[in-house]
Amino acid sequence: MVGTLAIIVSSALVYSAPLIFTALGGTFSERSGVVNVGLEGIMTVGAFSAAIFNLNTAHIFGVWTPWIAMLFGGLIGLLFSVIHAVATINLRADHIVSGTVINLMAPGLTVFLTKQLFDGKGQTEIIRQRFGKISFPILKDIPVLGDIFFKNTSAPAYVAIAIAFLAYFVIFKTKFGLRLRSVGENPQAADTLGINVYAMKYAGVLISGFLGGMGGAVVVQAISGQFSVSTIAGQGFISMAAMIFGKWNPIGVMGAAFFFGLSQSLAIIGSQISFLSGLPSVYLQAAPYVLTIIVLVIFIGKSQGPKSIGVTYVKSK
Repeated sequence: MVGTLAIIVSSALVYSAPLIFTALGGTFSERSGVVNVGLEGIMTVGAFSAAIFNLNTAHIFGVWTPWIAMLFGGLIGLLFSVIHAVATINLRADHIVSGTVINLMAPGLTVFLTKQLFDGKGQTEIIRQRFGKISFPILKDIPVLGDIFFKNTSAPAYVAIAIAFLAYFVIFKTKFGLRLRSVGENPQAADTLGINVYAMKYAGVLISGFLGGMGGAVVVQAISGQFSVSTIAGQGFISMAAMIFGKWNPIGVMGAAFFFGLSQSLAIIGSQISFLSGLPSVYLQAAPYVLTIIVLVIFIGKSQGPKSIGVTYVKSK
């Protein structure tokens, strides 16, 4: 029983890590009042950038390459999110349309660059330095819990969990978080109190770009091992569902992302679990997307996001 739980939890952590990063990014953006449907595209450019960085610097940074590549993917994601910020904040474009454009642009751009860099191939080479499994000293020796949570597990997942708690503290316990939330709730009132509404919206969108890019980097370095057009296949939209399911609260978002990560992982480890091994694999592969639809149908009407989310702010009004 413990062995089965260890397999389930370890695999769920691997698949939930990129969802936690990206869903937290979406939380920052939407807390500032900007809908970021472009998380899928941001994850795509983050994954591509991390793969290229990893392939070209593994001989320099060695085992630290995946971590540095993750930050690099986050940086590229941040830069890519500037497009969405300028479109929605300065040019007053519809948030959904802008995000959709990013989702359409990112796969085409990254596949084009991949073919240019790899002699017409549609995928990169296999990266040499990946996020492997780790065991935490001392903690792995705890009876039962050590085997389940701290032995042969995913380090990026625990970093994502730590960032979730940090995000909760930032959003609900700091002046920055209070200003961010006030802009998402009532930007006119925030403006009258001297808060720079545009700056806070930019901060929310750019943070979402950075975390979304990191999420994409984790996918390519912990799951797929190389970048192709199918590396990011719906994870950005699943992250949005986790954000809504978690009610824009970083801790709730983290829990929802773990739930979706678990559903994704079952398609891989289902054959190793006795009560799932008899199910056709196609059912397990479809489970994350079916669950996403079900969660959205059930909870989207009950989850109340920031009151001014998706509303274009015009300072003169």
